[in-house]
Amino acid sequence: MTSIPKLSRLDILELKKPHPCGEKRVRILRLGSDVKIECLGCAHVITLDRIKLEKSIRRIISSEPDMKGSAI
Repeated sequence: MTSIPKLSRLDILELKKPHPCGEKRVRILRLGSDVKIECLGCAHVITLDRIKLEKSIRRIISSEPDMKGSAI
């Protein structure tokens, strides 16, 4: 049985497959049954099912300290 990753808003994730722009890192904007993520390469916003996102995560990079105060 696989463990459920602990996700939080503004976390940076590295995905297994890159976005069409070539970037593999995304930022979580909204959590729920659907997750809204933003590509860090081209700033494209994508909404995915949480289960589909959890399967495509390679690793979780903790949120950057300077991002905590930024308004999104």
